[in-house]
Amino acid sequence: MKKTIIFGVAFLVVVLIVLVYTTIGNNRYRCEVCVLYGGRQACRTAAASTEEHAERTAKENACAEIASGVTDSMACENRQPASVIWLTHK
Repeated sequence: MKKTIIFGVAFLVVVLIVLVYTTIGNNRYRCEVCVLYGGRQACRTAAASTEEHAERTAKENACAEIASGVTDSMACENRQPASVIWLTHK
């Protein structure tokens, strides 16, 4: 085999390992956030390396489903969630 193919495959394996570690390995906190906005409700789950990031991400994902446009999305994200349930708390 050519050296370039071996280096290419090795590089791809390293990139995949780093991607899996950063995606799964650092998610110590996992929560489900439910949001009420405009008469609609949505619940989403998110995981992250900090409590704040996990809760914010879940709220943003829930608001993305029930709000339309930038103004509605920002208003939804600035509201208190209807509920926050911690699923994993390390």
